[in-house]
Amino acid sequence: MITSLSLLFFIGFGRKLLAIDKKKILTYMGIGVIVGMHWICFYSSVKMANASIALITMATTSLFTAIIEPLLFRRKFDTLEIVIGLMVIPCMILIANSIDLSLIQGFIIGLLSAFLASLFASLNKKYVDDATPYAISFLEMFGAFIFISICLPFVINNIESIMPISTDWIYLIILALLCTTLAFVLSMMALKHVSAFDSNLVINLEPIYGIALAVIILNEHEQLSSLFYLGGILLMLIVFSHPIIAKKINARKAIS
Repeated sequence: MITSLSLLFFIGFGRKLLAIDKKKILTYMGIGVIVGMHWICFYSSVKMANASIALITMATTSLFTAIIEPLLFRRKFDTLEIVIGLMVIPCMILIANSIDLSLIQGFIIGLLSAFLASLFASLNKKYVDDATPYAISFLEMFGAFIFISICLPFVINNIESIMPISTDWIYLIILALLCTTLAFVLSMMALKHVSAFDSNLVINLEPIYGIALAVIILNEHEQLSSLFYLGGILLMLIVFSHPIIAKKINARKAIS
């Protein structure tokens, strides 16, 4: 809700939406539902496992995007993207085998969250040129807000029990304006220039600084073994090798 309201000024308080086809408006709001589902799965993963596990599963977005994006755009699969994506799997198996059985469910929900993230990123790439980044972000955030609001009564008996109190509002505003509004609009702008796969590679930075913060703030290293961090390091090395390899391949093609 806060994120949606923060974008109203940039879309002329709704006037700029009049220029968008009604079907496209519904499309963007539908993508927003997927965003909402992604959030639910991500935060469920945090609660059912921990922040580090939820974050490390986000590194699989590159694997899912390597499959989803070509299907949406009806283009050939990129061999390098598929290979990089498949190399992620052994790392995830190593990570899964290193965590306590009580955290596995959160790990699986985290993978579902990553799949949904790759799905809405690929859909955004497909429709990003049909409206401004601000309009798209507003419609998707508003769609997510409506979807989550409809879900709430079915999963929470007492809405008052989850209402923010005192300083919670300050953290929520920071989360909404900086970590959601700004980040989402910037990602929309970036998608005009890069592929969904490349965009999702950047998401793989989240586990690096996210896990570091989880160790410092939440002391999560006490819950996780050295194998978890080994798997995480290997995963990051594989993911970030993609742009280097791709650059060399493109350079050779240009020469030939």
